[in-house]
Amino acid sequence: MTLDFSISPLNDDKKATLLGKINHKTKPLGALGQLESLALQIGLIQDSLSPVLQKTCIVVFAGDHGIATEGVSAYPQCVTTQMVTNFLTGGAAVSVFSKQNGLDLVVVDSGINADLPPHPKLHNAKIAKGTRNFLIETAMTQAQCLDAINSGAAIVSARYNDGCNCIGFGEMGIGNTSSASLLMHAFTEISLQNCIGRGTGLDDAQLENKHRILQQAAQFHSNAKTPLQILEAFGGFEIAMMVGAYLQAAQLKMLIMVDGFIASSALLVAAKLFPNVLDYCVFSHVSDENAHAALLKTFNAKPLLNLNLRLGEGSAVALVFPLIQAAVTFLNDMATFENAGVSSVLA
Repeated sequence: MTLDFSISPLNDDKKATLLGKINHKTKPLGALGQLESLALQIGLIQDSLSPVLQKTCIVVFAGDHGIATEGVSAYPQCVTTQMVTNFLTGGAAVSVFSKQNGLDLVVVDSGINADLPPHPKLHNAKIAKGTRNFLIETAMTQAQCLDAINSGAAIVSARYNDGCNCIGFGEMGIGNTSSASLLMHAFTEISLQNCIGRGTGLDDAQLENKHRILQQAAQFHSNAKTPLQILEAFGGFEIAMMVGAYLQAAQLKMLIMVDGFIASSALLVAAKLFPNVLDYCVFSHVSDENAHAALLKTFNAKPLLNLNLRLGEGSAVALVFPLIQAAVTFLNDMATFENAGVSSVLA
């Protein structure tokens, strides 16, 4: 199975000029901290000294997981469907935060174990009604995995063709922290125990059961070696779609906002396939989910927020967007020492 993506590293031709523009703003050198490196990154992504953010949106991929039948979540699988309905009716955290910050929100049925009625904000890309139980077989077939990746890419292309150049991804799927933990373990040298957290709020006994189940699954699929084989073994349809979404967004040179633990695990797969995808990513936050901080270290990421969040959904993406706007705004609109008549000795 091959994937047809071509992702270029960032073009550094304008780096020196962008740095000069940033450093001549009316502030001491480096005084805006991470906003300065963010402005530089956005300028390089857009290959522009005056970047703009257009039709920014969040795409939430939702899918069910066969492993949920093994008691690895504190919530029943039906909550996936219920929460998707909550997204669509505007009651979820990502819904209200997106509305607050003027972000378009799209919800994708990647593989929910239910038939949802049509809705203007719901995109039906269902691969199947949930993945299989990866304790006894691969979560998805090779064909399903490829279909999911290509569907995620197509969804991003549609947003890009509508004028979007800044995009973030969220997820919903009971059991998907189990998939994320196994993906992280398979792609890093981090022990499985340190890749597992409480997810939706497991108590100690439930957490012990989750660890036991995931250890068995890891051993069962120990022959999975390539990134796609590992994704087939442990992934969810929403995670696989997110992999394709990341890759297509980077190919189209869009700014990508990364959410929490599950979203980062999907990015881990994408980066193993095409490492240059990371050039286009802004990491919104470090999650309170146990393993996320360690996962971010594998990317050498500097997350913008640390609010002890562990919700997922793309909620942190919606929260961090004003900071991304601020980086672009200061780069474009803040006065320089010269045009403000301020002595540059302050720098």
